Amino acid sequence: MATPPPVEYAVAVERYLAAAGLGDGSRRVYRIALDTWAWALADRPVPAGPARRSARPPVLPLALLDHPSAADRLRTAVERRRAGTDPRTLNRELSTLRAALAWWRARGWIGTDPADGLRPLPLPSPGAGPLTTEQLRALFALRVPLREQLLWHLLHESGAPVETVLALDVDDLDLPHRRTHPSAPPLTWRAGTARLLPLHLAGRTAGPLLLTDRRAPATTPAADRCPHTHRARLSYRRAAELFTTHAPDHTLRQLRPARRPPA
Repeated sequence: MATPPPVEYAVAVERYLAAAGLGDGSRRVYRIALDTWAWALADRPVPAGPARRSARPPVLPLALLDHPSAADRLRTAVERRRAGTDPRTLNRELSTLRAALAWWRARGWIGTDPADGLRPLPLPSPGAGPLTTEQLRALFALRVPLREQLLWHLLHESGAPVETVLALDVDDLDLPHRRTHPSAPPLTWRAGTARLLPLHLAGRTAGPLLLTDRRAPATTPAADRCPHTHRARLSYRRAAELFTTHAPDHTLRQLRPARRPPA
């Protein structure tokens, strides 16, 4: 006997995720993406930052996807979010929604595809050059959290790849000499980073240099968890998303100068 279609959108999401054969991490990312579109379908703004992960999405009937207004609501949500969301993140969320819609349609749970008219957002050119002096001055003048200020200055002043900077631990740093210890990847920095580091560390002596805003999941490896705050290491995906919130036309990699600035 065929399983009856679910009444609620959230139940349809769980059935799709259960059948998709995903690992725990991927299932969590997919659920966050599909919950995001629930806010759009309810014509409500998507919660921003850490609140997005803990907010309970609105309860919706799955049949709302077949309503004539569904496509317009999704289109409006994309326009709202594109100014403050990394286009790669938004495109991934659109792809997740399309996959779920196709799965539900194949089972006869819905009859239309409200995402049919949505197209992936254009991505910044991978060959885009470093930010100009004027662009850097404007970026560093923004009122952003201390963590972002530090990351952006360190990327520019060290000339190191993003992945290398995000992998740094507090005990890798030789603060008096503005460099890393010999056991760590060789980085040096200048006055901007030197001014921000003590403020950012606030007495921490171990663990990842750059942390997320929330407590790490229990499955997080010890090397990626702060022993003082129990928060997780900041990921590239989250760092890029935060950067494009403030500089939507650029990427983190453009903070790296064409040549290493003189010390």
